[in-house]
Amino acid sequence: MFLGIMILIRILFITCMVFIIGYVFGNFSTKPVLRTTTKITAILVIVLFIASNILFFRFAAWDHHAFNDRAKHGWCIQDTTMHK
Repeated sequence: MFLGIMILIRILFITCMVFIIGYVFGNFSTKPVLRTTTKITAILVIVLFIASNILFFRFAAWDHHAFNDRAKHGWCIQDTTMHK
């Protein structure tokens, strides 16, 4: 599920970037429909960036707790300089 959500966010992000680049370097600014769509995608880029960071942080924090649990049970090598 996580992989599917991340792929969807990436595809939407790429689509938004195409509209923004088309507005800046292409002729998207001359047509009213494309101009409005580009404004919406500019907002969507910000939302997708925040959403992807939230998802990455959420799953990275979960993995960090799993690593600490493995370290407590001796399933991985611990740094000896931290323990006196």
